[in-house]
Amino acid sequence: MSVLMEREIDKLKKKIMSIGTLVEENVRRSIQTIKNMDKKVVDEVNEIDDKIDQWEVEIEEECLKILALHQPVAIDLRFIIAVLKINNDLERVGDHAVNIVNQSLALHQKHSGSTDFDFTEMVEKVQMMLKNSLDALVNLDTELAQKVRIADDEVDDLHRQMYVKVEESIKKDKESTGYMMNMMQISRNLERIADLSTNIAEDVIYMIQGEIIRHSPDLTSSDIKMK
Repeated sequence: MSVLMEREIDKLKKKIMSIGTLVEENVRRSIQTIKNMDKKVVDEVNEIDDKIDQWEVEIEEECLKILALHQPVAIDLRFIIAVLKINNDLERVGDHAVNIVNQSLALHQKHSGSTDFDFTEMVEKVQMMLKNSLDALVNLDTELAQKVRIADDEVDDLHRQMYVKVEESIKKDKESTGYMMNMMQISRNLERIADLSTNIAEDVIYMIQGEIIRHSPDLTSSDIKMK
């Protein structure tokens, strides 16, 4: 690798980590609004999302420039490809954070006070998945990336449980339909953040091992321990 390309890749690493930190913080802020609506936080989330959108374009341009000027191969090529995909997934996570804020705002307008359903477990798992996927990228840790894949099934189960609860609540009280649909949309956006975190983890594995595992069977916790 030339010294110039090494510098360009190092700069790209710092940028993808920076946008990851920004996205993770915006998800944390957006989740706060589910229980406690704060208009200031809503404005901050939207403002930061604009910055995330700008950074996403800049990072993509950097990747394309490196590909065109340096024609990287092997691990360097896989890194650029992975960053292109991770960059896009992080921007989409940011969009879902904005969606959560908007749904939470609508939720609190329809129903003052605390929400009827507890999102705590789902929120904790989703935040941990996003953190672990980014830590796996920073530390080039395939084992941590595999743990993210396992956790995705757990979030899917929680989302299905929320769907059943919402459906039952609507049957009991048709007038609550709009409110319950807001609850469902929050759950859906959390579930999508988990999916995108899984995508990032799988791209980390591809970057390190050169193996596309997107449609391969998920490992279990015992499988990881055996490895």
